[in-house]
Amino acid sequence: MNFQQPIIREVEIIRYVQPFREGGSLPALVDADDGFSYVIKFRGAGQGRKALIAELIGGELARLLKLRVPEIVFAHLDESFGRSEPDEEIQDLLKFSVGKNLGLHFLSGAVTFDANVDLIGAEEASKIVWLDALLMNVDRTVRNTNMLIWHKELWLIDHGAALYFHHSWDNWEEQAVKPFVQIKDHVLLKNAAIVEKINTDFSAIFTEDVFRKVLAVVPDEWLADSERELSATEAREVYVSFLKQRMANSSIFVKQIEDARKNLI
Repeated sequence: MNFQQPIIREVEIIRYVQPFREGGSLPALVDADDGFSYVIKFRGAGQGRKALIAELIGGELARLLKLRVPEIVFAHLDESFGRSEPDEEIQDLLKFSVGKNLGLHFLSGAVTFDANVDLIGAEEASKIVWLDALLMNVDRTVRNTNMLIWHKELWLIDHGAALYFHHSWDNWEEQAVKPFVQIKDHVLLKNAAIVEKINTDFSAIFTEDVFRKVLAVVPDEWLADSERELSATEAREVYVSFLKQRMANSSIFVKQIEDARKNLI
């Protein structure tokens, strides 16, 4: 399979519409200069640039699995933006988010996925559970599904809690080969009946070349880590190596999924 490097459009934020208070890092609905509305994840929020990196990587790898993800864009915030914002918390957030942020196309009218109502087939559920185990995404639970139903189809949102190794770079090699015990809480675990088949089908597709092409579109300004003296190039290598190691040891998290499913019965 010839995977093409993702192309991420750039837009300018022209109007702050409203915050989403249910999001821990105050994502917001904005209008952009292309005429569309986006849900913005701000670089100045709680988890900062790390959440944006995880969102971008998770979203593009989900597309490779042919899962539905709203279009991801780079959303530029001008330094003059937000000066008239009366809420001091939001004003500070905008102040520290000047520059390139990440936006997801707003799915107007979408509703939150409800595991008791919405039926998801084994293949789709297995792909999602497999990907979340690969990326160590802790945030796809009954309490917070991070999935939407839009026009009767399932859409994935918010991969910001994935790849949590990058909050503590020191033990990334150890994290890469660890079982992902949190998979037992995945909202789609019960439906994920063919994870082993998904692993077989996609192991040959999720290659180093794919990871490098996805990481190539992550902005240098998000990757460089002055506190740990990591350049953008060095950080990219860590992400690529981490994902390669996860894939090389995918049997570990596949077994974790299968064991967790047995405990549901």
